[in-house]
Amino acid sequence: QELELLDATNTIFKLIGPVLVKQDMEEARATVSKRLDYIPGEIKRYEQQMQDMEKKSEQQREVLARLQQDFQRAQ
Repeated sequence: QELELLDATNTIFKLIGPVLVKQDMEEARATVSKRLDYIPGEIKRYEQQMQDMEKKSEQQREVLARLQQDFQRAQ
C-alpha cells in the first residue's frame, strides 16, 4: 500500500546490512509482491508442522500412559 502512494520522483532505498542502497521502483514492487506471496505459504507450512507435532505428541502421551498402566499392573 505504501508503494502505491509513491510516484516516479520519490527515491526508494533498500537496507542491505548497515547500508541503504538506492532501488528501482519496479524492483521494489516486485520484491514486496514476492514476499507477500511467500509469507502465507510459510505460515501454512508452519501451521502444518505444528499440527503434525501435536499429533506426534498426543501419540507419545498415549504410549506413555499405556506404559505407566503396564508398570502399575506389574507391581
